[in-house]
Amino acid sequence: MTWTVMPTFDEYAQARETFQWDLPESFNPAVDFLRKHDDTSRTALRYEQPDGGLETYSFDDLDERSDRLAAALADLGVEAGDRVGVVVPQKPQNPLTHLANWKVGAVSVPLTVLFGRDALQYRLADSEAVAVVVDPSVRETVDEIRDECPALEHVIELGDESSVGGDAHAFDDLLEAHESGIDVYDATPETPTAIMYTSGSTGPPKGVRHSHALWLGRAAAAYNYFDQGLEAGETTVWTPADWAWGAALGGTLFAAWHHGCTVVGWPRDGFDPEAAYDLMECHGVTKAFMPPTALRMLMAVDDPEAQFDLALETFASAGEPLTSEVVDWVDETFADVAINEFYGQTELNLVVGNSETWFDTRPGSMGKPFPGYELAVLDPETHDELEPGEVGELAVKPGDRRVFFDEYWKLPEKTANKQTTEGWFLTGDLVKRDAEGYLWFVSRTDDVILTSGYRVGPMEVEEAILHHPEAEQAGVIGVPDETHGEAIKAYVQPASDDYDSERLREEIRDLVRDRLAEYEYPRRIEFVDELPTTTTGKIQRRSLRDREGLVDDTDE
Repeated sequence: MTWTVMPTFDEYAQARETFQWDLPESFNPAVDFLRKHDDTSRTALRYEQPDGGLETYSFDDLDERSDRLAAALADLGVEAGDRVGVVVPQKPQNPLTHLANWKVGAVSVPLTVLFGRDALQYRLADSEAVAVVVDPSVRETVDEIRDECPALEHVIELGDESSVGGDAHAFDDLLEAHESGIDVYDATPETPTAIMYTSGSTGPPKGVRHSHALWLGRAAAAYNYFDQGLEAGETTVWTPADWAWGAALGGTLFAAWHHGCTVVGWPRDGFDPEAAYDLMECHGVTKAFMPPTALRMLMAVDDPEAQFDLALETFASAGEPLTSEVVDWVDETFADVAINEFYGQTELNLVVGNSETWFDTRPGSMGKPFPGYELAVLDPETHDELEPGEVGELAVKPGDRRVFFDEYWKLPEKTANKQTTEGWFLTGDLVKRDAEGYLWFVSRTDDVILTSGYRVGPMEVEEAILHHPEAEQAGVIGVPDETHGEAIKAYVQPASDDYDSERLREEIRDLVRDRLAEYEYPRRIEFVDELPTTTTGKIQRRSLRDREGLVDDTDE
């Protein structure tokens, strides 16, 4: 019998021994998230608008609206296998577009409104998206890059004909012009579902293509790191993280809907801890996915349990290691709230974590393997398995291959290199495992920077900096930062000796924000006469880390 809700296990050992993936033969996530529940009139989404207004959507409401959008997409010529971009913040139109895509068999490309022109252009062009649904805040940028995206035929902007101009389609008008009742695409767990982009250190962002089984893998993990407490009709889930991020989209929003829970949508430009507590009180949030940066900001509010009537049961966190200060703060500040760190990758799902139902959280530890996965710590060179206490590369084997990614989009060699001949999938993360099975993050094997929960490839930032005419060369690394985990630091070699350092710093920051994303700009910039390079002219980032006192014997 296939499972639609994760089985509950009282003991970790029992879960590891008993759980097996048993995916259904037929599976469309739009049907799973919206139609399988006993009471589809229950509230699925509570959307708090920026102006304070509240919209409430049942599972039936979302089903009907996504039907209409799916019919509109089909009328525009979107077919099974076509890619459709989604550049919308935490608004109902974000999941509605994903659901509509899957109802016609299209593949979603989740993208953040924080992206600038270069980041959006590369991803829309590389994915060969035929259509994109955009928030008004990014419409101008999409118009600017449209000629550079040859496959892009249709732009759909949120709003109606009174607010949407030019040759874009108005989202509201498309829904109004179409009826529900579309025949949902006959899908399976192997049907392509999404292309998500991840940044690397040695090249442009890679598109990670997944199939529908992805969402079942993320729903299973969420059930565990939310302490097996995702109960239909009783649990309310919220995250401040952008729904373009895999852990927020699949591990929070869609995981909650798979289990029949209510989700709160709250699009905001920044994170205000007082407002966040107020939101959690107002909506009775019981489970919250909070990146470490958000948790550190919540710590600035004195005695939140005295100031706010909170229903919180569990904080889940990922993106960067939690410090002991954050874990201790949760334990000391809240009477009965768990904090469970978890770990995953865009490619390899969410595979490690903590669950206070099973074992104590150890500050700084990634946790233990979730049921359904085998993990090993391998020698990065030989791929031999290492003993506990030794530092090596984390490698993962899924119980069902389908819950992992299918391929790096149009990059067969990189796809092949992700897996060893013994079937281990390589994470690129150096870890060690202690005698009790807890895993501890040490560093990346490459130069990826973990900042505010985002992974940032330094090469992309360096290339953006070099668009400034006064920047001759640039090297980018991550440096420790109390609030953001790591901050992006750029070493910049000016093109001449005649420059105003403060002006140039601000211009470089603004340039990177505009071209890439708000979170990718270098918070720290140091001007240098010369940058260390290899004999082939590549920046030696290890030398820059050494300059910061950050190099240890795990560096390659």
